[in-house]
Amino acid sequence: MSKVKKVEAFSLTIPRDKPYLGDAKKGEEANKKGYFVREGNKTVYATVDRTIIVRIETHSGVVGWGETYGLIAPEATMALINDFMSDFVEDKDPFDVSVIYEDIYNMMRFRKYSGGYYHDALAAIDIALWDICGKIAGLPISKLLGGQRRKEIPAYVSGLPEPTLEKRVQLALSWKNKGFHSFKFATPQAADNLNQEMEALRTALGDSVKIACDMHWNQTSAEAISKIAEMEPYKLWFAEAPVATEDIKGLSHIARTVKTPVAVGEEWRTVYDAQARIDADAVHIVQPEMGHVGMTQFMRIGLAAQSHNLSIIPHATIGSGIFLAASLQASSALENIKSHEYQHTIFDRNKHLITEGIEVKHGLYSISDKPGLGVEPTEYTISLLKK
Repeated sequence: MSKVKKVEAFSLTIPRDKPYLGDAKKGEEANKKGYFVREGNKTVYATVDRTIIVRIETHSGVVGWGETYGLIAPEATMALINDFMSDFVEDKDPFDVSVIYEDIYNMMRFRKYSGGYYHDALAAIDIALWDICGKIAGLPISKLLGGQRRKEIPAYVSGLPEPTLEKRVQLALSWKNKGFHSFKFATPQAADNLNQEMEALRTALGDSVKIACDMHWNQTSAEAISKIAEMEPYKLWFAEAPVATEDIKGLSHIARTVKTPVAVGEEWRTVYDAQARIDADAVHIVQPEMGHVGMTQFMRIGLAAQSHNLSIIPHATIGSGIFLAASLQASSALENIKSHEYQHTIFDRNKHLITEGIEVKHGLYSISDKPGLGVEPTEYTISLLKK
Protein backbone atom coordinates (compact mmCIF):
# COMPACT_ATOMS: atom_id res chain seq x y z
CA MET A 1 0.00 0.00 0.00
CA SER A 2 1.42 3.39 -1.00
CA LYS A 3 2.08 5.73 1.92
CA VAL A 4 1.89 9.51 2.14
CA LYS A 5 4.88 11.25 0.59
CA LYS A 6 4.08 14.95 1.00
CA VAL A 7 1.55 17.29 2.62
CA GLU A 8 1.27 20.94 1.57
CA ALA A 9 -1.13 23.78 2.38
CA PHE A 10 -1.78 26.72 0.07
CA SER A 11 -3.81 29.91 0.27
CA LEU A 12 -6.19 30.95 -2.49
CA THR A 13 -7.66 34.46 -2.70
CA ILE A 14 -10.65 35.10 -4.95
CA PRO A 15 -11.71 38.72 -5.61
CA ARG A 16 -15.36 39.74 -5.17
CA ASP A 17 -17.25 42.71 -6.58
CA LYS A 18 -19.59 42.65 -3.57
CA PRO A 19 -18.78 41.36 -0.03
CA TYR A 20 -20.42 38.19 1.24
CA LEU A 21 -23.95 38.91 2.56
CA GLY A 22 -24.15 42.03 0.40
CA ASP A 23 -22.84 45.57 0.40
CA ALA A 24 -21.29 46.89 3.59
CA LYS A 25 -23.47 49.38 5.44
CA LYS A 26 -22.49 52.73 6.91
CA GLY A 27 -19.90 52.19 9.64
CA GLU A 28 -18.77 48.88 8.13
CA GLU A 29 -15.90 50.21 6.03
CA ALA A 30 -13.01 47.80 5.46
CA ASN A 31 -9.61 48.41 7.05
CA LYS A 32 -6.33 48.36 5.11
CA LYS A 33 -6.20 44.55 5.23
CA GLY A 34 -9.67 44.24 3.75
CA TYR A 35 -11.44 43.21 6.98
CA PHE A 36 -14.68 44.77 8.19
CA VAL A 37 -17.20 44.03 10.94
CA ARG A 38 -20.90 43.58 10.29
CA GLU A 39 -22.79 45.65 12.85
CA GLY A 40 -25.69 43.20 12.72
CA ASN A 41 -23.72 40.33 14.22
CA LYS A 42 -20.38 41.88 15.32
CA THR A 43 -18.53 39.36 13.14
CA VAL A 44 -15.47 40.12 11.01
CA TYR A 45 -15.62 39.46 7.25
CA ALA A 46 -13.26 40.01 4.34
CA THR A 47 -13.86 41.88 1.11
CA VAL A 48 -12.59 38.83 -0.81
CA ASP A 49 -13.16 35.08 -0.73
CA ARG A 50 -10.12 33.34 0.74
CA THR A 51 -9.64 29.64 1.35
CA ILE A 52 -6.93 27.13 2.22
CA ILE A 53 -6.34 24.15 -0.04
CA VAL A 54 -4.34 21.09 1.05
CA ARG A 55 -2.55 18.79 -1.38
CA ILE A 56 -1.45 15.34 -0.20
CA GLU A 57 0.55 13.06 -2.48
CA THR A 58 1.40 9.39 -1.99
CA HIS A 59 4.64 7.71 -3.06
CA SER A 60 2.74 6.08 -5.93
CA GLY A 61 1.61 9.49 -7.22
CA VAL A 62 -2.02 9.54 -6.05
CA VAL A 63 -3.01 13.11 -5.09
CA GLY A 64 -5.78 13.99 -2.64
CA TRP A 65 -7.25 17.44 -2.14
CA GLY A 66 -8.66 19.01 1.02
CA GLU A 67 -9.90 22.45 1.95
CA THR A 68 -10.69 24.55 5.00
CA TYR A 69 -11.51 28.10 5.99
CA GLY A 70 -8.91 30.75 5.21
CA LEU A 71 -11.05 33.87 5.33
CA ILE A 72 -9.31 35.50 8.30
CA ALA A 73 -5.54 35.22 8.98
CA PRO A 74 -5.00 32.17 6.73
CA GLU A 75 -1.30 32.04 7.58
CA ALA A 76 -2.19 30.72 11.05
CA THR A 77 -3.96 27.65 9.71
CA MET A 78 -1.37 27.07 7.00
CA ALA A 79 1.44 27.13 9.58
CA LEU A 80 -0.29 24.44 11.61
CA ILE A 81 -0.36 22.21 8.53
CA ASN A 82 3.01 23.00 6.93
CA ASP A 83 5.09 23.42 10.08
CA PHE A 84 3.54 20.78 12.32
CA MET A 85 0.81 18.41 11.18
CA SER A 86 2.44 17.41 7.89
CA ASP A 87 5.27 15.60 9.67
CA PHE A 88 2.74 13.37 11.45
CA VAL A 89 0.94 12.48 8.22
CA GLU A 90 3.89 11.72 5.96
CA ASP A 91 4.86 8.03 5.70
CA LYS A 92 1.41 7.01 6.98
CA ASP A 93 -1.05 4.71 5.21
CA PRO A 94 -3.87 6.96 3.92
CA PHE A 95 -6.39 4.23 4.72
CA ASP A 96 -5.58 4.84 8.39
CA VAL A 97 -7.35 8.17 7.93
CA SER A 98 -9.40 8.05 11.14
CA VAL A 99 -6.39 6.87 13.15
CA ILE A 100 -4.33 9.76 11.76
CA TYR A 101 -7.15 12.16 12.59
CA GLU A 102 -7.44 10.91 16.18
CA ASP A 103 -3.68 10.92 16.78
CA ILE A 104 -3.27 14.54 15.64
CA TYR A 105 -6.40 15.60 17.51
CA ASN A 106 -5.04 14.02 20.70
CA MET A 107 -1.66 15.74 20.38
CA MET A 108 -3.02 19.10 21.48
CA ARG A 109 -6.37 18.39 23.12
CA PHE A 110 -5.01 18.64 26.66
CA ARG A 111 -3.59 22.05 25.83
CA LYS A 112 -7.13 23.04 24.85
CA TYR A 113 -6.36 23.27 21.13
CA SER A 114 -9.14 20.94 20.05
CA GLY A 115 -11.10 23.48 18.02
CA GLY A 116 -10.68 26.72 16.12
CA TYR A 117 -7.93 27.02 13.56
CA TYR A 118 -6.28 23.85 14.90
CA HIS A 119 -9.24 21.71 13.96
CA ASP A 120 -9.78 23.59 10.69
CA ALA A 121 -6.25 22.55 9.68
CA LEU A 122 -6.91 18.98 10.68
CA ALA A 123 -10.22 18.98 8.78
CA ALA A 124 -8.47 19.86 5.52
CA ILE A 125 -5.97 17.04 5.97
CA ASP A 126 -8.77 14.62 6.81
CA ILE A 127 -10.70 15.49 3.63
CA ALA A 128 -7.60 15.06 1.46
CA LEU A 129 -6.85 11.64 2.95
CA TRP A 130 -10.41 10.47 2.30
CA ASP A 131 -10.05 11.72 -1.28
CA ILE A 132 -6.94 9.55 -1.68
CA CYS A 133 -8.74 6.52 -0.24
CA GLY A 134 -11.58 6.94 -2.72
CA LYS A 135 -9.21 7.33 -5.65
CA ILE A 136 -7.18 4.25 -4.71
CA ALA A 137 -10.37 2.22 -4.24
CA GLY A 138 -11.87 3.63 -7.43
CA LEU A 139 -15.02 4.60 -5.53
CA PRO A 140 -16.82 7.80 -4.48
CA ILE A 141 -16.19 8.53 -0.79
CA SER A 142 -19.83 7.89 0.05
CA LYS A 143 -19.27 4.20 -0.74
CA LEU A 144 -16.43 4.10 1.81
CA LEU A 145 -18.66 5.69 4.43
CA GLY A 146 -21.20 2.90 4.36
CA GLY A 147 -23.00 3.45 1.09
CA GLN A 148 -24.69 6.09 -1.02
CA ARG A 149 -28.30 6.51 0.12
CA ARG A 150 -29.21 9.11 -2.49
CA LYS A 151 -27.99 10.50 -5.77
CA GLU A 152 -29.68 13.87 -5.21
CA ILE A 153 -30.07 16.18 -2.20
CA PRO A 154 -32.50 19.12 -1.98
CA ALA A 155 -30.67 22.46 -2.08
CA TYR A 156 -31.91 25.60 -0.36
CA VAL A 157 -31.00 29.08 -1.56
CA SER A 158 -28.96 30.73 1.18
CA GLY A 159 -28.90 34.49 1.40
CA LEU A 160 -30.72 37.24 -0.45
CA PRO A 161 -27.95 39.88 -0.57
CA GLU A 162 -29.87 42.90 -1.83
CA PRO A 163 -30.12 46.29 -0.10
CA THR A 164 -33.93 46.61 -0.08
CA LEU A 165 -36.76 44.27 0.82
CA GLU A 166 -38.31 44.72 -2.61
CA LYS A 167 -35.09 43.59 -4.31
CA ARG A 168 -34.67 40.66 -1.93
CA VAL A 169 -38.18 39.48 -2.78
CA GLN A 170 -37.42 39.79 -6.51
CA LEU A 171 -34.20 37.82 -6.07
CA ALA A 172 -36.07 35.05 -4.25
CA LEU A 173 -38.68 34.96 -7.01
CA SER A 174 -35.98 34.64 -9.64
CA TRP A 175 -34.67 31.52 -7.86
CA LYS A 176 -38.16 30.10 -7.50
CA ASN A 177 -38.55 30.47 -11.25
CA LYS A 178 -35.41 28.32 -11.62
CA GLY A 179 -37.04 25.51 -9.65
CA PHE A 180 -35.88 26.26 -6.08
CA HIS A 181 -38.44 25.98 -3.30
CA SER A 182 -36.41 26.52 -0.09
CA PHE A 183 -34.81 29.78 1.07
CA LYS A 184 -32.97 31.35 3.99
CA PHE A 185 -32.45 35.03 4.70
CA ALA A 186 -29.91 36.53 7.11
CA THR A 187 -30.91 39.00 9.81
CA PRO A 188 -27.91 41.36 9.37
CA GLN A 189 -29.15 42.17 5.86
CA ALA A 190 -32.90 41.91 6.53
CA ALA A 191 -35.50 44.47 7.59
CA ASP A 192 -35.28 45.53 11.25
CA ASN A 193 -38.74 44.04 11.68
CA LEU A 194 -38.20 40.37 10.84
CA ASN A 195 -41.87 39.51 10.55
CA GLN A 196 -42.09 42.21 7.85
CA GLU A 197 -39.35 40.35 5.95
CA MET A 198 -41.15 37.03 6.43
CA GLU A 199 -44.53 38.45 5.43
CA ALA A 200 -43.16 39.93 2.20
CA LEU A 201 -41.33 36.74 1.24
CA ARG A 202 -44.27 34.50 2.10
CA THR A 203 -46.74 36.65 0.18
CA ALA A 204 -44.53 36.65 -2.91
CA LEU A 205 -43.32 33.04 -2.82
CA GLY A 206 -46.52 31.30 -1.76
CA ASP A 207 -47.41 28.83 0.97
CA SER A 208 -45.60 25.81 -0.47
CA VAL A 209 -42.13 27.39 -0.30
CA LYS A 210 -39.90 26.88 2.76
CA ILE A 211 -38.42 30.01 4.36
CA ALA A 212 -35.81 29.96 7.14
CA CYS A 213 -34.12 32.76 9.07
CA ASP A 214 -30.43 32.87 10.03
CA MET A 215 -30.33 34.95 13.23
CA HIS A 216 -26.51 35.08 13.34
CA TRP A 217 -26.07 34.49 17.10
CA ASN A 218 -27.01 38.09 17.92
CA GLN A 219 -30.07 37.72 20.18
CA THR A 220 -30.68 37.07 23.84
CA SER A 221 -32.90 34.05 24.41
CA ALA A 222 -35.84 36.32 25.28
CA GLU A 223 -35.32 38.42 22.14
CA ALA A 224 -35.01 35.32 19.97
CA ILE A 225 -38.20 33.79 21.36
CA SER A 226 -40.12 37.01 20.72
CA LYS A 227 -38.82 37.41 17.15
CA ILE A 228 -39.35 33.77 16.25
CA ALA A 229 -42.90 33.93 17.60
CA GLU A 230 -43.57 36.96 15.39
CA MET A 231 -42.36 35.07 12.31
CA GLU A 232 -44.19 31.82 13.06
CA PRO A 233 -47.56 32.85 11.57
CA TYR A 234 -45.73 32.96 8.22
CA LYS A 235 -44.65 29.30 8.46
CA LEU A 236 -41.02 29.76 9.46
CA TRP A 237 -39.10 26.65 8.34
CA PHE A 238 -36.31 26.90 10.95
CA ALA A 239 -34.55 29.53 13.07
CA GLU A 240 -30.77 29.28 12.80
CA ALA A 241 -28.20 30.36 15.40
CA PRO A 242 -30.56 32.45 17.57
CA VAL A 243 -28.11 33.05 20.48
CA ALA A 244 -24.36 33.13 21.09
CA THR A 245 -22.85 29.69 20.64
CA GLU A 246 -21.65 29.62 24.28
CA ASP A 247 -25.20 30.08 25.57
CA ILE A 248 -26.34 26.45 25.58
CA LYS A 249 -28.81 27.09 28.39
CA GLY A 250 -30.40 29.95 26.45
CA LEU A 251 -30.50 27.86 23.29
CA SER A 252 -32.23 25.07 25.17
CA HIS A 253 -34.79 27.52 26.54
CA ILE A 254 -35.58 28.70 23.01
CA ALA A 255 -35.83 25.17 21.62
CA ARG A 256 -38.27 24.18 24.38
CA THR A 257 -40.38 27.34 24.00
CA VAL A 258 -40.90 28.07 20.30
CA LYS A 259 -42.85 25.96 17.80
CA THR A 260 -40.23 26.44 15.06
CA PRO A 261 -37.32 23.99 14.79
CA VAL A 262 -34.00 25.45 16.02
CA ALA A 263 -30.94 24.83 13.84
CA VAL A 264 -27.30 25.18 14.94
CA GLY A 265 -23.90 23.72 14.22
CA GLU A 266 -21.91 25.59 11.57
CA GLU A 267 -19.32 26.73 14.13
CA TRP A 268 -18.85 23.29 15.71
CA ARG A 269 -15.66 21.27 15.23
CA THR A 270 -16.43 17.91 16.82
CA VAL A 271 -19.17 15.57 17.95
CA TYR A 272 -18.51 16.79 21.49
CA ASP A 273 -19.88 20.19 20.49
CA ALA A 274 -22.93 18.50 19.01
CA GLN A 275 -23.47 16.19 21.97
CA ALA A 276 -23.50 19.07 24.46
CA ARG A 277 -26.43 20.65 22.60
CA ILE A 278 -28.18 17.35 21.99
CA ASP A 279 -27.97 16.44 25.69
CA ALA A 280 -29.44 19.83 26.59
CA ASP A 281 -32.40 19.36 24.20
CA ALA A 282 -31.19 22.54 22.51
CA VAL A 283 -31.27 21.59 18.84
CA HIS A 284 -33.74 20.13 16.33
CA ILE A 285 -31.66 20.51 13.15
CA VAL A 286 -27.92 19.82 13.12
CA GLN A 287 -25.80 21.85 10.67
CA PRO A 288 -22.23 20.48 10.42
CA GLU A 289 -19.80 22.52 8.31
CA MET A 290 -17.36 20.31 6.42
CA GLY A 291 -14.74 23.07 6.29
CA HIS A 292 -14.57 23.08 10.09
CA VAL A 293 -15.14 19.43 10.97
CA GLY A 294 -13.66 17.35 8.15
CA MET A 295 -15.04 14.07 6.87
CA THR A 296 -14.39 11.92 9.96
CA GLN A 297 -16.13 14.27 12.40
CA PHE A 298 -18.89 15.15 9.92
CA MET A 299 -19.95 11.52 9.95
CA ARG A 300 -19.68 11.24 13.74
CA ILE A 301 -21.86 14.32 14.17
CA GLY A 302 -24.32 13.03 11.58
CA LEU A 303 -24.61 9.64 13.24
CA ALA A 304 -25.06 11.26 16.66
CA ALA A 305 -27.90 13.35 15.23
CA GLN A 306 -29.49 10.26 13.68
CA SER A 307 -29.28 8.35 16.95
CA HIS A 308 -31.52 11.06 18.47
CA ASN A 309 -33.77 11.26 15.38
CA LEU A 310 -32.66 14.81 14.62
CA SER A 311 -32.69 16.30 11.14
CA ILE A 312 -29.41 17.18 9.39
CA ILE A 313 -29.11 20.18 7.07
CA PRO A 314 -25.39 20.81 6.47
CA HIS A 315 -23.95 24.28 6.28
CA ALA A 316 -22.15 25.17 3.04
CA THR A 317 -19.03 27.20 3.22
CA ILE A 318 -17.01 29.97 1.62
CA GLY A 319 -14.41 28.30 -0.60
CA SER A 320 -13.46 26.86 -3.96
CA GLY A 321 -15.96 23.98 -3.83
CA ILE A 322 -13.63 21.19 -2.66
CA PHE A 323 -15.15 20.81 0.77
CA LEU A 324 -18.62 21.41 -0.63
CA ALA A 325 -17.95 18.26 -2.68
CA ALA A 326 -16.81 16.52 0.51
CA SER A 327 -19.97 17.64 2.32
CA LEU A 328 -22.18 16.28 -0.45
CA GLN A 329 -20.36 12.93 -0.45
CA ALA A 330 -20.79 12.52 3.30
CA SER A 331 -24.37 13.80 3.22
CA SER A 332 -25.33 11.24 0.60
CA ALA A 333 -24.32 8.49 3.06
CA LEU A 334 -26.50 9.76 5.94
CA GLU A 335 -30.14 8.86 6.53
CA ASN A 336 -31.50 12.03 8.17
CA ILE A 337 -30.32 14.56 5.59
CA LYS A 338 -33.26 16.83 4.75
CA SER A 339 -31.57 19.52 2.65
CA HIS A 340 -28.19 21.14 2.04
CA GLU A 341 -27.24 24.81 1.96
CA TYR A 342 -26.55 26.35 -1.44
CA GLN A 343 -24.37 29.45 -1.20
CA HIS A 344 -25.20 30.74 -4.66
CA THR A 345 -23.23 33.98 -4.29
CA ILE A 346 -20.08 31.92 -3.68
CA PHE A 347 -20.42 28.65 -5.56
CA ASP A 348 -21.75 30.15 -8.77
CA ARG A 349 -18.91 32.66 -9.04
CA ASN A 350 -16.19 30.19 -7.96
CA LYS A 351 -17.24 26.99 -9.73
CA HIS A 352 -14.63 27.55 -12.44
CA LEU A 353 -12.00 26.82 -9.78
CA ILE A 354 -12.81 23.08 -9.71
CA THR A 355 -13.40 20.41 -12.31
CA GLU A 356 -16.96 19.37 -13.10
CA GLY A 357 -18.50 17.19 -10.42
CA ILE A 358 -20.97 19.40 -8.53
CA GLU A 359 -24.25 20.21 -10.21
CA VAL A 360 -27.17 22.06 -8.67
CA LYS A 361 -30.29 22.47 -10.80
CA HIS A 362 -34.02 22.80 -10.16
CA GLY A 363 -33.48 22.83 -6.40
CA LEU A 364 -31.35 19.68 -6.27
CA TYR A 365 -27.68 18.83 -5.86
CA SER A 366 -26.52 15.86 -7.95
CA ILE A 367 -23.99 13.62 -6.20
CA SER A 368 -20.87 12.68 -8.16
CA ASP A 369 -20.11 8.99 -8.66
CA LYS A 370 -16.48 9.67 -9.62
CA PRO A 371 -13.72 8.27 -7.35
CA GLY A 372 -12.87 10.24 -4.22
CA LEU A 373 -14.43 13.67 -3.89
CA GLY A 374 -15.34 13.71 -7.56
CA VAL A 375 -13.71 17.12 -8.09
CA GLU A 376 -10.21 18.61 -8.20
CA PRO A 377 -8.78 22.11 -8.56
CA THR A 378 -8.43 23.15 -12.18
CA GLU A 379 -5.01 23.89 -13.62
CA TYR A 380 -5.94 27.57 -13.43
CA THR A 381 -6.62 27.26 -9.70
CA ILE A 382 -3.39 25.37 -9.09
CA SER A 383 -1.49 28.19 -10.79
CA LEU A 384 -2.93 30.66 -8.24
CA LEU A 385 -2.05 28.71 -5.10
CA LYS A 386 0.42 30.38 -2.74
CA LYS A 387 2.32 28.75 0.09
